[in-house]
Amino acid sequence: MKHRNLGQQGLEVSALGYGGMVLIGLYGGVEDEQAIKTIRHALDVGINFIDTADAYGNGSNEQLVGRAIAGRRDQVVIATKFGIVFDPNETGTPLPTGWGFALNINGKPNYVRKAIDASLKRLGVDTVDLWYAHYADPTTPIEETVGTMAEAVKAGKVRYLGLSNVTAEQVRAAHAIHPISAVQYEYSLWRRESERDLLPALRELGVGFVPWSPLGSGFLTGTVASVGANDFRQNNPRYNAQNMTQNKERFAPLLKMAKEMGVTPAQLALAWLLHQGDDIVPIPGTRKAERIDENAASVNISLTPEQLAQINTLAPVGLASGQTLV
Repeated sequence: MKHRNLGQQGLEVSALGYGGMVLIGLYGGVEDEQAIKTIRHALDVGINFIDTADAYGNGSNEQLVGRAIAGRRDQVVIATKFGIVFDPNETGTPLPTGWGFALNINGKPNYVRKAIDASLKRLGVDTVDLWYAHYADPTTPIEETVGTMAEAVKAGKVRYLGLSNVTAEQVRAAHAIHPISAVQYEYSLWRRESERDLLPALRELGVGFVPWSPLGSGFLTGTVASVGANDFRQNNPRYNAQNMTQNKERFAPLLKMAKEMGVTPAQLALAWLLHQGDDIVPIPGTRKAERIDENAASVNISLTPEQLAQINTLAPVGLASGQTLV
């Protein structure tokens, strides 16, 4: 497994990470023991960058990751996030999404301080390697949130800071308070809008980019015909019946290209992302160990300039039909 640097502060991770959110049942059930085996298999193939968040499963995902990495802490770069309020005893500010619901967000200093201590306890570690604010609190200046996060770095509880789901302006404001090593945002051939403003700003500042949902919530694998009644993607406008039909038609040429190249659609989508710059580290998630192997193989796929140009033609910015999450 190749490695890449996120930011300019010394954070080195595997070129491909692993997103743990898929293990909390949003895309279908998975037993804890199977989930732990999947995470450990990722480590076995050299994927050392494991992503979670305190809001995933109301803290249960962090606990799961903690169990999976027990005895292997020196092999893992742990990234987690805070800011989505899941504790009924905590307050937050509603942040509307494009998926028919709002998220309660809290980035106030007192909450920030409690959040890191709770994450460390659930993960069973002394230090988090990369700590993100999951969303910017609409009622709290991001400088205030990041300034408090910096206290955790000074205290040795966190090594590097990150932001998630933010604008270019918010990154600039935060970076002026404390160096930001990585920003997490949705980015894939399914959603390329971050190329317009966010990605140029990150490169200007020397901040790494961690695309979440790099396979379009599974759509870019070419294997999703429909989603079940209990599937989280029911909330995604791109997965409603009309948009799904249009998206299958629009992305069919990309799937055909993958077949002609002798790679899977998922491998082509991940290889394309990896070719967008050495500062990009996608974090695909999967519930199956065999998919870990498939995804890991994308790191070794070389795309020619002609192939990259063809992909840009087949999947331009804005191709997908349906509103996206903020």
